[in-house]
Amino acid sequence: MNALDQLKDEIRIESSWETALYEAFQSPSFAELVAFLKTERARGECIYPPGPRIFAAFDRTPFEKVKVVIIGQDPYHGPGQANGLCFSVGPGIAKPPSLQNIFKELQTDIGIPIPDHGQLEAWADQGVLLMNATLTVRAHQAASHQRKGWEQFTDAVIRALSEQQSGLVFLLWGNAAKEKGAHIDRSRHHVLEAPHPSPLARGGFFGCKHFSRTNAILTSQGQNPIDWTPRTPIESPIQ
Repeated sequence: MNALDQLKDEIRIESSWETALYEAFQSPSFAELVAFLKTERARGECIYPPGPRIFAAFDRTPFEKVKVVIIGQDPYHGPGQANGLCFSVGPGIAKPPSLQNIFKELQTDIGIPIPDHGQLEAWADQGVLLMNATLTVRAHQAASHQRKGWEQFTDAVIRALSEQQSGLVFLLWGNAAKEKGAHIDRSRHHVLEAPHPSPLARGGFFGCKHFSRTNAILTSQGQNPIDWTPRTPIESPIQ
């Protein structure tokens, strides 16, 4: 039994990712990561997002359907916030400051009104991979699961996409995301960089126009643009 099999009773991940990331799931670093997560739970630690949501970004957006990649840093660490999609929050959860700024830029860039929720499943359903660099976090302790093995795994994700796909648009917001740029073949893909949408970046994110620029790139490649309207899952079922 490999490390991924040990998690199968509590997670969901779409099968195309199991194929694309076979070597990553077989690696010693992933086995060590799974052991760490099991130890955390054995100690009674509360981990976000819940087990079935850890790989939600991959389960929601199959490997071959990825068109755009947005990379966050850590899951939100407050109760009910993290849902496995970077920057997104679940129904009824207040929009965190970074997400509020994303929506402000979205409105300024392409005129989409700021929604009354923070759910981004509609983006994922259209091929926007919403992946954090670290996929889990201990409750109320930001960055608590960094340097435990997730970084090697998500590096492998970026390499697999870079090597096996072409014409993807990578949106790298902030230093943690920009570090992932080292694994992207820029002769095959498009990379747009901007400061992090966090208020700590003092507004540097505003004016990047990444939403309109992404759609211009996709259209130039003969692909459908992303409808960036943040619809709820009820309005936007999985395709």
